[in-house]
Amino acid sequence: MIAGVKKADAKKKPAISYWSKEKCICPVCKKSFDREVMLSGNGRMIAGNLSDDLHRTFEPSARFGRIYPLIYEIGACPNCYTALLWNDFKELKNRDAEERIFSHKEDRKNKVNTIFPHFVLNRERTIFDGAAMYYLAILTYSDANPELLPTMKSAFLTLRLAWLTRELNAACPGHNYDYVSQVFYRKALFFYNQSIINETERVEKCSTLSNFGPDMDKNYGWDGVIYLRGLLEYKYGQKDDLQLRLKSLSESKTAIARIFGLGKSSKDKPGPLLEKARDLYDMLSKEVSDDDI
Repeated sequence: MIAGVKKADAKKKPAISYWSKEKCICPVCKKSFDREVMLSGNGRMIAGNLSDDLHRTFEPSARFGRIYPLIYEIGACPNCYTALLWNDFKELKNRDAEERIFSHKEDRKNKVNTIFPHFVLNRERTIFDGAAMYYLAILTYSDANPELLPTMKSAFLTLRLAWLTRELNAACPGHNYDYVSQVFYRKALFFYNQSIINETERVEKCSTLSNFGPDMDKNYGWDGVIYLRGLLEYKYGQKDDLQLRLKSLSESKTAIARIFGLGKSSKDKPGPLLEKARDLYDMLSKEVSDDDI
């Protein structure tokens, strides 16, 4: 073999993503950075089951292995560590919010490094880097203006991060990402609760969001928000104060029955969400009754 010339690799790793020709302009530091886009088709995404928290899993393929489509939904500026859903890089136009976000760039970097040490923002993404980007995004949205609906977005982004850290633990056990996942599930509960409060008190028009996710495959709308708040309360809500827990579960049970028309004939909300809402309603009914409150 001639020195300096590499033999063609017959087992070259098949592409999962590509770098877009169109660069993204960060509205905070005004610098441009590359956008990585996931390729689709050719058996890359083999849909698996839908979990009770509305996460669509994907089965690994012989050619591409296991992929994590969610990690490509977030953009992260490698200059100032601003991370947002891709569309929000064009929607963030509030000067005060931009200044807040910029002033906290080192704080975001340090907080993310604590959980995802040595993350990298300008290489082909791994689940590790992708999870770090989600945490950066949650921290970024905490400084965003209400018009960007940061609380509602933080709710499903935090739930996604709980999924990703759980999958990260499965791929790389022994680094406490199972514990981290539990922390983010509880944080997601906080954001879902706060989103409903903000909507009720007209602090933030959470119900106007165009896509509630929580995953990429389907928009479950505001009904999905009510369902997920109830599910997360049931699975991850506090258990120290029994009466407070029973009160919260009772409120969730009532909200789910009202939204989904449970207890009577209703076909206006067909599909997997209705089925899962029925399952949750049954679980809540076993744990709480009005006599307990």
